[in-house]
Amino acid sequence: MRVLLLLPAAGYANQDFQEAAHKLGADVITCADFCHRLAPGWGLPPLMSVSFDQPETSVPRILAALTGLGVAFAPSHSGGGLGRGTRSVAQPVDAVVASDDHGVELAAHLREALGLRGNAVEAVMCFRDKLRFRQLQQAHGLLYPAFSALQHDDSGGTACAYPGFPLVVKSRQLNASRGVIRANSPEELNRAIAQVRRIQARYLRDARALGLLIEKFIPGVEVALEGVMQNGELQVLALFDKPDPLDGPTFEESIYVTPSRLPAATQTAVRDAVSRACAAAGVTEGAIHAEARVNETGVWLLEIAPRAIGGLCGRVLAATLGMDAAEIVLRHAVGLSLPELASDTAAGVMMIPIPVSGIFQGVHGIDAARAVRHVTGIEITAQPGQLVAPPPEGASYPGFIFSRAATPQAAETALRTAHAALTVCIQPLIEP
Repeated sequence: MRVLLLLPAAGYANQDFQEAAHKLGADVITCADFCHRLAPGWGLPPLMSVSFDQPETSVPRILAALTGLGVAFAPSHSGGGLGRGTRSVAQPVDAVVASDDHGVELAAHLREALGLRGNAVEAVMCFRDKLRFRQLQQAHGLLYPAFSALQHDDSGGTACAYPGFPLVVKSRQLNASRGVIRANSPEELNRAIAQVRRIQARYLRDARALGLLIEKFIPGVEVALEGVMQNGELQVLALFDKPDPLDGPTFEESIYVTPSRLPAATQTAVRDAVSRACAAAGVTEGAIHAEARVNETGVWLLEIAPRAIGGLCGRVLAATLGMDAAEIVLRHAVGLSLPELASDTAAGVMMIPIPVSGIFQGVHGIDAARAVRHVTGIEITAQPGQLVAPPPEGASYPGFIFSRAATPQAAETALRTAHAALTVCIQPLIEP
């Protein structure tokens, strides 16, 4: 079997996906987004300098590279916008897989063009775009917060135009808590709008056309559901508790622990809410990662991503399922069997927080942290000299701590104890 992997140049899980493909005996073709001006000088082939966010030009280029032939496109009748490529050679790949958010739209276009199993582009974009997801929830009678779209040239107007404080200002397509800020007053709202616009413009090519999303803040405990859709049915791989309060003004992800300690009925309600949203969007295949708030009103889906859990967090599934998220994604893509819940082992992962914006210099105390009972691994992923920033500006972490224990509480305690032993060294930036 042959798999096309869309691996962004700075992707956390690139190595995990390549190792999983090797384990499964797959022939891998790698596609990356290195700079198109630098890649030729480095001797990289065309597939290594593809613009993931420009599928209209990237799909024909990728197909031509795969087949060695030019590709003609007919007008699309599926809503995807690119149509289906005509080819006169054998199918070049058996699956197309994106390792993170950056590549999921392009992967959907490629699967559609190649006639491979997967979700329609329109379905993927219902989950990729936060405003479209809220509109989907509204149209299908699902629980959603009051929301409003803010165009780029709109100053924000008066506070009475919105559903009442506290509010949350969001970029429409960024992930990892980038461009998400809570506002408790008109003054905070205006500052948040300006800041999120600036952040979105830095990362998204079509930031001006997208505008922002403003919605009512939802109180409650937060959970994350990791699952796989197969023929329209949701298989839950893990339900994670997020034990740290996420009340703003920014929303830095930190600890995930599974199994969840919520009542069984609440866990079922989370699963059912995710299933209904997937059905409404037409998402029937592949990994999904859902974030939800739970309170006395019910389950509020914050968002669903059409990909596996981000960063290196997917490795935590090896403790409960015997394989990490990358292998699960690839197994589904090529039609191999998926794992069942094999044990009642508890496991957790901490995305090491960034204390301040600046230049990363290193982490002290790693040996002491690794010696903490139930800690199974620590991966420092930031490189000395790298610029880092906490949310809402940044999207990376210094590293990850993993734990495995008999109970969720023990797994969580191990993460907190190990983190307390670490000192993250960052040289703050000096304002001119």
